[in-house]
Amino acid sequence: MSVGENLRLAAAADGRGSWNVFGPVARLVAPIARAREVAEQVGLGERLAEPAGRLSYGEQRQLELGIALATAPRLLLLDEPTAGMSPEETQRMTRMLASLPREVTLLIIEHDMDVVFSLADRITVLHYGEVLSEGAPDAVRADPRVYEVYLGTGDEG
Repeated sequence: MSVGENLRLAAAADGRGSWNVFGPVARLVAPIARAREVAEQVGLGERLAEPAGRLSYGEQRQLELGIALATAPRLLLLDEPTAGMSPEETQRMTRMLASLPREVTLLIIEHDMDVVFSLADRITVLHYGEVLSEGAPDAVRADPRVYEVYLGTGDEG
């Protein structure tokens, strides 16, 4: 399926559309418009006709985000949204996530601390399944335990 088709189906699945492929074409207008809007939002506005399988890895992740956004979520759960991306793709994804309306709550699991600190209002750091630190980004960044676990003490060698 194309980028546009993926986004249109997701937009139709938000509860206001219909999965029925038969019937008046007018009911498809809103999902098509939403698909175009979301494609622009995630940087794929010029790629609507492109088969999704031909997108680069980073663009496929942008499409995944677009599919989720097309359903008008209030909460997005993202598991390492920048994993495997180049630095440029990571920056693009981070900017997209940061530009989302504040009405959309993000719960992100991410190991890239630059991404975490640029997006989070509140951070919980886990180490071997235990909460190591929790709070505002500045407080977590200043926690010496977080620094030691994730960056090392410099005394190792």
